[in-house]
Amino acid sequence: MKNASIVGLALWSLCITSVRAETVLVTGSNRGIGLEFVKQSAALGWTVIATARTPDAADELKALAARHRMIRIEALDVVERASVEALAAKYAGTAIDVLINNAGVLGDLSKQQLGSFDYEEFQNVMAVNTYAPLALSDAFRAHVAASAQKKIVGITSGSGIISAPVGGGSYYYKASKIGLNMMFKTLATDLTGEGIIVAVIAPGAVNTDMRRAAVGAARAAKDLPVDESVRAMIKVIDGLSRADSGRALNYDGRILPW
Repeated sequence: MKNASIVGLALWSLCITSVRAETVLVTGSNRGIGLEFVKQSAALGWTVIATARTPDAADELKALAARHRMIRIEALDVVERASVEALAAKYAGTAIDVLINNAGVLGDLSKQQLGSFDYEEFQNVMAVNTYAPLALSDAFRAHVAASAQKKIVGITSGSGIISAPVGGGSYYYKASKIGLNMMFKTLATDLTGEGIIVAVIAPGAVNTDMRRAAVGAARAAKDLPVDESVRAMIKVIDGLSRADSGRALNYDGRILPW
């Protein structure tokens, strides 16, 4: 069994080290899927620009960066134009192979129910989940265009697929992901001439803080582990070609219907 485990680990290592990237920027890196993207990207030897709104409070991210010299932690508020522009200016001239727009919020679900709608909560969810990925992609367009891989990715959700079965409530979150999908489909068209590949990827039902807040800890415990989802998404991202630009993909590589 010991020898089999060693062989299995060696084969897995061979597989992941074939993934190609030089520099990746990940938003929302302080926890969950974003933190796992940073962790696995660093393990692959990539240079990682890991952003968080309040890096000083991101203890796990700081501990990870202390172990990996290729991780650069940057403060970024994705809904503040000045913050986005400042980070883009700081990295002017730096080629970014993969831009992963991961930062997102579920929003207060009690304010997304019939009889209790709140406009300010709607604005916040839409700003973070829909507007921010578009604005960030625009701000870092030149950085991505200068890279070898030229990839912009948005982390979407099955909740953003109109043709999929859907439960009640969480109106703002669902609308924000539908909006993200359309914006990135449009962005893919606009960036065709620059050779940039744009796609959205759904991570699946993943056991994260956000998922637990939405469905409860007991149900979320039965969902996909974060590391498995991210490992699969990294494989999908590595395999993206120009034919995939404008597509919505599942973490397992399946094309999702709009």
